[in-house]
Amino acid sequence: MANKIACLTEDEVRDGYTDKDGFHKGAKQILGFDKSEAEVQQGTGQLTTFKQLGFKGAGSNHKPDGWYLPNDCGNIAIILETKSSDKSVENTSYINELLNNVKIANSKYSTVIGILYNGIECKVFVNEEEKKDVPTELQNKNFYKNYCLDSSIDKHLIYNLTSKINNCLHKKFGIKNLYHRMIFTACALVAKRYGALLCEGMDYATFHTAIHSTLAKSLANDKRQNQKIGLLLEVYSEIKMNTNENQEAIDDFIKWVSEISECINSNSWRGEDVMGIFFNEFNRYKKKSESGQVFTPEHITSFMYRIIDVHQTDYVLDAACGSGGFLVKAMSMMMHESGGTETRRAIKIKREQLFGIEFDRELYALVCANMLIHKDGKTNLEHLDSRTITAGEWIKSKPITKVLMNPPFETTYGCLKIVKNVLDNVAIHTECAFILPDKKLETDGSNGKSIIKNHCLKKIIKLPEKTFNEGVTTSIFVFEAGVPQGDKEIFGCYIKEDGLETVKNQGRHDVKGRWPAIEDKWVDIIHKQAGDSTVQWISPKEHLSYQIPIEETVLCEEDFLGTALDYVMFNQSIDTDELYDSLLSATLMKIATGKGGIWNNGDNE
Repeated sequence: MANKIACLTEDEVRDGYTDKDGFHKGAKQILGFDKSEAEVQQGTGQLTTFKQLGFKGAGSNHKPDGWYLPNDCGNIAIILETKSSDKSVENTSYINELLNNVKIANSKYSTVIGILYNGIECKVFVNEEEKKDVPTELQNKNFYKNYCLDSSIDKHLIYNLTSKINNCLHKKFGIKNLYHRMIFTACALVAKRYGALLCEGMDYATFHTAIHSTLAKSLANDKRQNQKIGLLLEVYSEIKMNTNENQEAIDDFIKWVSEISECINSNSWRGEDVMGIFFNEFNRYKKKSESGQVFTPEHITSFMYRIIDVHQTDYVLDAACGSGGFLVKAMSMMMHESGGTETRRAIKIKREQLFGIEFDRELYALVCANMLIHKDGKTNLEHLDSRTITAGEWIKSKPITKVLMNPPFETTYGCLKIVKNVLDNVAIHTECAFILPDKKLETDGSNGKSIIKNHCLKKIIKLPEKTFNEGVTTSIFVFEAGVPQGDKEIFGCYIKEDGLETVKNQGRHDVKGRWPAIEDKWVDIIHKQAGDSTVQWISPKEHLSYQIPIEETVLCEEDFLGTALDYVMFNQSIDTDELYDSLLSATLMKIATGKGGIWNNGDNE
């Protein structure tokens, strides 16, 4: 196969080839130029001229190797140039040949993507500017179109829309349960994503049925792999409201959901998407679930991803996944590393590399909806109790390489039992990061000692005091699974500030954009295990938590004299309050009579 790839002809690179192993895709199939698409001319070949494709003027007799030309010239066009696999894409004459064809297409289209491909790697240009931040592996046309269409998202718009939706469902529809409000909205977003017709003026029955039927169709294939995903439909059907006859409220809800839907899955921020903001904002209305779940702030999920070096090839587990914050963050950042949402690796990431367990039925429905909005990933979710043997066996059966988790903090909900079950069932040397209360491994002594008997606690990163609003202080505990602690010391550090500020009625936000620099600084310190005054090395025989240094007391001569004076007056039974009052009165009298103080200088009038 390697020898075949080394000598592909230009025709084989462009249109694919068949050998003893079967058919191998060429640029035509990879880009998707072999499919019919309404309102678009697309294809490959060596005989079709630009003139035949509707161009006039200079260069119209040139023959592109591939073309994607929408009838709407305001859309993006793609021009392909292929070479045999023994030709380099760095060759200047080949690049110029492509760019000349791009210029011809520019006579009708303001944005033209030019691709030079030799069956092994490609160069990509937008108009005449080379783009070096795209994969060298050829991608589907949608990847390149999305690359050009990416635009920044207005975070505050998402915050405001989420607030409006929450208030509308709570006050105008009478949905009292916060999770039901979240699930109802998420299901509407799923329906929009999968093509449901939701428009203002629909009555409630039509609106509700449109969402339900679209959900049922979108779940049909996934049910073959995961029957439990049907819980999403069950929970959606169970949501009750006090009134559904307020047409203005229905129209507002549809309008706001449509606005959020238009923003979903932008690549404009690394590792951050609209649903991350949406769920973070919704979760602000209820900080803790009945199952002890405390939701992780979005900036901490990205930080944890980086400190254990998650990569696009990793298989990530969250065995207490809540609404899916860690899974969606990992998905977004892994896809960014792969080149974007339309790369072939991104499809694999969503389908095969993300695993979640959630015990709470409504939260399980919510995470299913969240992952459905991202089109894939939901079939690797399980509705299980993470403390059980069954959950342990499920974890063991998966190729997990990294763990990111924020388990419920209380012992009542089995905090360290969950941690232990995860560590016991992932492969040896798997790096696992958990958010836990600072002293959890010490206060739950038997479980804490049991964990480090078989697993190595490598790092403790104490988080800022205000990270969670529940009055609990937390740290990130990083373990290496399957390696006993022994006497190995634990690296510790303390992030005192995250740069976030409290915004009235909106919680804590990075309003001044401080966090990215703070995150970079601490990722560097944690990787180097040095570089900050808070760094310490902790003996596991003494502590299993970060130790805040006790400030040293410094005594001066004035402290000694004051203490000595207090001692003398105590022995003489002198009332200090009366003495001080007498001294104050005497001093004021001298000042008033001019017999002392600031006026006794010969210049008084």
